[in-house]
Amino acid sequence: MRKLSTLLLLALALLGPVLAPAQTLKVTLLGTGAPIPNIERFGPSILVEAGPTKLLFDCGRGVSQRLWQLRIPLGTVNTVFFTHLHSDHVVGFPDLWLTGWLPGVYGRRATPLRLFGPAGTQAMAAALKQAYAWDLGVRADQGPPSAGATVAATDIAAGVVFEQDGVRVTAFEVAHGEHLKPAFGYRVDYAGRSVVLSGDTGFSENLIRAAQGTDLLVHEVAAARPELLRASETARQILSYHTLPEDAARVFNRVKPRLAVYSHIVLLTTDPAVPPPAAAELLPRTRATYAGPLELGEDLMTIEIGPEFAVRRFVPVKR
Repeated sequence: MRKLSTLLLLALALLGPVLAPAQTLKVTLLGTGAPIPNIERFGPSILVEAGPTKLLFDCGRGVSQRLWQLRIPLGTVNTVFFTHLHSDHVVGFPDLWLTGWLPGVYGRRATPLRLFGPAGTQAMAAALKQAYAWDLGVRADQGPPSAGATVAATDIAAGVVFEQDGVRVTAFEVAHGEHLKPAFGYRVDYAGRSVVLSGDTGFSENLIRAAQGTDLLVHEVAAARPELLRASETARQILSYHTLPEDAARVFNRVKPRLAVYSHIVLLTTDPAVPPPAAAELLPRTRATYAGPLELGEDLMTIEIGPEFAVRRFVPVKR
């Protein structure tokens, strides 16, 4: 019996690494677009899976559709972070919240939805509860757990804002314009790996400091045609709140991430007579002064962070 017990313990010790939950850090670009209602690029939203923990950063247009396209039940996403409160970053939140509470296989949230964001986040959550009071009341009578309809909102400041199960999320202020404060970027650290999400920002020294040593830097980018910028003060102002490819190259050269990826891709036009630039122009403009690893993000692109990166573009399954 003692010999059998010893063999059993030895077998468990050998199997331990196989049976233990994988300590992987996986990033999925659910939406890589901007306010433009583009069917190819949904609103900005990024899912970070740190082992079993799912964290959602921003809730742009179509976030619920993208999650379910990957067969991720909305009810399994219980922690959301807003970079700032521009509508294109939050408009999908009511859908995620309420549809994720429904009893269908795509929902079934049974615990409060935690929400972190800049000043105004709590007030927005309270206003949404009031706006959807009729729906909340009617559906509560149909049986879904009331806790799943609760939003536990927190207004945050820069610093560590979430720490649980080995996952640390740190918020830092970015440069999204003098009248658009506060706006945050986020750094997620887990199992010796890290990802930094820029949020909406122009060139930011603060981001460069926060991103030192990171594996993956997901950064916004914006561009417009020169003729538009010469003619439109509005276009010049909008671009001043964002990062040109040339300025992103400066950031990447100083941070030196193992991989940089563009998301929240703003291809600007404010004049029907002047078309927006093509997304294909962004990488060559960056490459003029940056030679490191760089990808142009696409909706549903996944990046697994390990000793090597696994970057996968989404291929629809034919049904």
